[in-house]
Amino acid sequence: MIARRPHLLWLLVPFVLYIGVLPFVNRVRPVVFGLPFLFFWLLAATLLTPLCVWLARRGDQRLVERGGRAGHE
Repeated sequence: MIARRPHLLWLLVPFVLYIGVLPFVNRVRPVVFGLPFLFFWLLAATLLTPLCVWLARRGDQRLVERGGRAGHE
């Protein structure tokens, strides 16, 4: 399935940002824009999530426009 729809890999980015990298960013220092680093990281991941979902959706729309069937393989 992923071989035909590689744009769905964009949906793994939020998972990696929230869960996969969390042990490495779980710290208070440095302070970024007055926020502890962990809070800044979570805010950045929250802001990037809609972009990743949009990129996956755009890939599905292009697949449908080319005559593929995005939801039904």
